[in-house]
Amino acid sequence: MSETFLIVGGDAAGMSAASKAKRDDPDREVVVLERGEWVSYGACGLPYYVKGEISDLEDLVAVTPERFIDERDIDLRMGHEATAIDTDERIVTVESDAETYEQSYDDLLISTGARALEPLIDGLDLEGVFTLHSMDAGREIKSYVENEDLDRVAVIGGGYVGIEMAEAFEAHDLDVALFEMLPQVLPTFGESVGEAVGDELREQGVDLRLSTQVDRLVGDGTVEAVETDDDSVPVDAVLVGAGVVPNAEIADDAGIELGETGAIATDEYGRTNVEDVYAAGDVAEMTHTVTGEPDHVPLALTANRAGRAIGQTVTGTETPVGEIAGTAVVKAFDLAAARTGITDEQRANEAGFDPVSVTIDAPSRAHYYPGGDKLELTMVADRETEQVLGASIVGREGVAKRIDTVATALHEGLTVEDVEYLDLAYAPPFSPTWDPVLTTAKVLNGKLG
Repeated sequence: MSETFLIVGGDAAGMSAASKAKRDDPDREVVVLERGEWVSYGACGLPYYVKGEISDLEDLVAVTPERFIDERDIDLRMGHEATAIDTDERIVTVESDAETYEQSYDDLLISTGARALEPLIDGLDLEGVFTLHSMDAGREIKSYVENEDLDRVAVIGGGYVGIEMAEAFEAHDLDVALFEMLPQVLPTFGESVGEAVGDELREQGVDLRLSTQVDRLVGDGTVEAVETDDDSVPVDAVLVGAGVVPNAEIADDAGIELGETGAIATDEYGRTNVEDVYAAGDVAEMTHTVTGEPDHVPLALTANRAGRAIGQTVTGTETPVGEIAGTAVVKAFDLAAARTGITDEQRANEAGFDPVSVTIDAPSRAHYYPGGDKLELTMVADRETEQVLGASIVGREGVAKRIDTVATALHEGLTVEDVEYLDLAYAPPFSPTWDPVLTTAKVLNGKLG
């Protein structure tokens, strides 16, 4: 009888692991337990579905359940929730509408993802208050926006989701108020990026309220206002985008070790502290390539890559899940903002570095070629080793391409001088002769010297 690879959670990490394991060992039994009705979907596309740029929710599905079952021979059980893990007996307790049963395993992957963080604010249970971290939530929000008589919407949180949803609501001709408790939006991107994106939000008509703590949401059954220390703002709906929390409770209850971030602790192969139990995706920690320490940065590529590696490991070829740099890019109306590695000196100090940074403005194209715009770049390095620690970029074009260059430098441990002398592509419609990344490195190298 073949061994059983049991996977709890059927999104990016889980289905990548299932597909890879089945491809490498067709005779292995691969069972996936998914409590919901969706698998292998792109949650990152939900704001653009709400906005109307993506017409059909099913367009966000990468591979349908039928293809996993019929073409890949994966035992995919939807509407089946794992409720407990017995690692001594290698059994998972499962509940479905029809029954409660026990499923044995030889190898187990926990890929239960994360859920939207609900801050300690009264009134979150009122009608018209939403979070966005599932396909069903995306459908509900879009339906509410299109079918209810709305004028003003509040967004709580100035991270990725908050900014993307502010744009989505504005596309429906709604007034948008965005509340952020910190002095800037996108705090992990650095001060200069936060200021630029904040200015863009205001120019697009968003009522941006920084350094503002939301105390409660009020209304008679349906949300009617957002209350802060010094104001009450009338609203017709609220989107809470305060971050995510890993769904690690089932692992914790089973004695599987959690890291300091609250996500499941794993080694370089995605293994937990329990033999033959792995974790990947938004529920798991990964090693940060700059600090060498565990970190939790829940992003799609991280989940897919780790899941695929674990699928290969359990079928006999040990494959590292890879390290992370926290590389990200976000669209803020007409601006793009990106970051990778360590982007602020305080965090660099806490990680044991002696940081030096520069911020410059540079053109996105050759100065004589029409249509270009200004890019603002910040780069951080360690004074002693001169190693690049991170960067952030904000502008209207060419942002994602350039942050990927720095992310590559981080994974290879390049120094500032190494980056300065990279042979990057040049043509007037795409870049000045000295690409802005090269120019930033050149200025930072001079500061280090």
